[in-house]
Amino acid sequence: MSYIKPTILVTGGAGYIGSHTVQCLQDAGYEVVILDNLMYGHRDLVENVLKAKLIVGDISDRALLDRVFATYPIAAVVHFAAYAYVGESVSFPDKYYRNNVVGTLTLLEAMLAASVDKIVFSSTCATYGIPAIVPIPEEHPQNPINPYGISKLTVEKMLADFGRAYGLKSVIFRYFNAAGADPLARLGEDHTPETHLIPLVLLAALGKRESISILGTDYPTPDGTCIRDYTHVADLAQAHVLGLEYLLDGGESNIFNLGNGNGFSVKEVIGTARLVTGQFIKAIECPRRLGDPPVLVGSSDKARKILNWQPQYRDLQSMLLHAWTWHLQRHGQEPSLVWQAGHFRSHQNLKAI
Repeated sequence: MSYIKPTILVTGGAGYIGSHTVQCLQDAGYEVVILDNLMYGHRDLVENVLKAKLIVGDISDRALLDRVFATYPIAAVVHFAAYAYVGESVSFPDKYYRNNVVGTLTLLEAMLAASVDKIVFSSTCATYGIPAIVPIPEEHPQNPINPYGISKLTVEKMLADFGRAYGLKSVIFRYFNAAGADPLARLGEDHTPETHLIPLVLLAALGKRESISILGTDYPTPDGTCIRDYTHVADLAQAHVLGLEYLLDGGESNIFNLGNGNGFSVKEVIGTARLVTGQFIKAIECPRRLGDPPVLVGSSDKARKILNWQPQYRDLQSMLLHAWTWHLQRHGQEPSLVWQAGHFRSHQNLKAI
């Protein structure tokens, strides 16, 4: 794209995937304004690493949104701001519908009032529910089984309706499990509470957890544990830039899965983490968790074909190596050494194990 690149509003840009996308947008030459209520985002990463304009506030605050759109020449929105804990959504569905649905409605109304008609939306594979076929295509029926998935599907339907009624153009990304960290360790995954497998395993390697729980070892998979599709967060960020540019170049509304195309089991993740970290990670086998499908893997053929999305870090070792280096740095430990098959090597000279 040869023209001067416009200003993009990134909601939830202080969070995990949001911050990596902001970095990717900046690397591509875009000006970025972040709107984040900092409930889960990190001010220090925005101020010290991204150095982007940060507006602390909520997407439900219409007056604030109107001021943002009046102050900055926003050309499009990349929308990450959402609550995303499945279990919490079951216990407190009102919180999820109020923020994820009503908050997004407020954002869309403010966009229309400001004549901003392009949005990239962070959705989820949770809209599919229990998969009938694997890998999951975009045409798979959507039958979410929790309020989080329902809230994201509701926004998807809302975007389609706004497109028909008001000409709003949207790219919707349904992705699976984000993993890894910025390869240069500038950004990474830091949730409170932490519920994702890879950071939990690495926290155990750091000695900040006693063990990791394996929830079910009797699934119909090669090693009996669940298989999930992990995609490097840097690749997800790149996809959002490609989706944005697709809209800016006049593309019609579209929906894309973002996945690795193959999955890794819980035991594979733990075994690879032991190799990368050089630490014994205690794993405790526990009963299954209700509602977990044995295999959850997505097809991203459409994104590869239409957006020319080409993931750079598809192997589990790279994801864990980048995440481990980030965690060492984040927790004040020396990240200069990583483990490879019984030997220490300088991570600066190691792209992937």
